[in-house]
Amino acid sequence: MEYKYITASIVYSLIGIIILIICFVAIEKIAPENLWKKIVDEQNVALAILAAAFMIAVSIIISSAIHG
Repeated sequence: MEYKYITASIVYSLIGIIILIICFVAIEKIAPENLWKKIVDEQNVALAILAAAFMIAVSIIISSAIHG
């Protein structure tokens, strides 16, 4: 087992997670209301599904960009 592949996987995973968080924060800033508050406090299931779909879509884009 080569450690450079494990290290590369960890680094790319961390970069992907950071980019995903930055994208979610950007969407949070653009949205007219506080999405996180609506999801957690008011338990808005539809908004939670929308946020999950956004995260999955951005994750697919990030993984495609990383793996080429």
